[in-house]
Amino acid sequence: MKRLTFTSVIIHILMLLLALTWLYPYLWMFFSSLKETTEIYTSSLFGGHFSFDNYRFLFDDAGKAEKPFLRTLLNSLFITLTITGCVTLSSALIGYALAKMTFRGQAAFKNLLILQIVFPAFMFIIPHFVLIRELGLMNSYGALILPFVMSAWGIFMVSQSFKGTPNDYIYAARLDHASLWKILLHIMMPLNKSILAIVALFTFTAAWDNFLWPLIVMQDAQKMPLSVLLATFNKSYGIYLGPVMAGSVVQTFPIFILFILFRKHFLEGMSLSLK
Repeated sequence: MKRLTFTSVIIHILMLLLALTWLYPYLWMFFSSLKETTEIYTSSLFGGHFSFDNYRFLFDDAGKAEKPFLRTLLNSLFITLTITGCVTLSSALIGYALAKMTFRGQAAFKNLLILQIVFPAFMFIIPHFVLIRELGLMNSYGALILPFVMSAWGIFMVSQSFKGTPNDYIYAARLDHASLWKILLHIMMPLNKSILAIVALFTFTAAWDNFLWPLIVMQDAQKMPLSVLLATFNKSYGIYLGPVMAGSVVQTFPIFILFILFRKHFLEGMSLSLK
């Protein structure tokens, strides 16, 4: 058994303290969601009376207050899954073209791709808003989905991974008269599933937690995602912190499940990106 040194013990203690510091807000959010609003301010983290009344209110009674919690939860799932699927597929298609094909303007396209990654996303909010407004897509699902169907970061990551795949696989597939779609779906994507998984994971997380853009383009409570509804709920019922915490727990839960399911591919993709 490996002997622990004094330095390693100190490092492990510091890492544990950092982990607890990171975990504490989530624990507070979870236990607060099980308490009445008055107890959240007066009781300790593990003190007070625990119940599921806040969750019952969200799923049963929030709709009566014109806050369709369940509807916005389904909206978030639909919007997020659509964006994730589009980004993953478009990253694979364009990434394959950049990695394994040669076409006019390829170098300029790569430079433009990298340039877009460098600039922060909020710089494009005003142009996107003007475009969506001119297209007449305000307060529609298209306004929430269309600006995010492709990702420069996803294309770059997938193309870099595809470059590392030997061309011998492609040559052998072409000898068997495999089409471009078969090469992409049955060879390139399975061999690079770790990168595709990490692109899907980060895209899902970003789309699920997106708040600023939906807040700008969506005013219809029946179509807005969960993140925006929680903000309006908090504005209208500011003293009822318990239901807001319960909604935050529900919003965090899919991200937690997704990370557990894709943990292996996530770690593999991170190691590949560092090579």
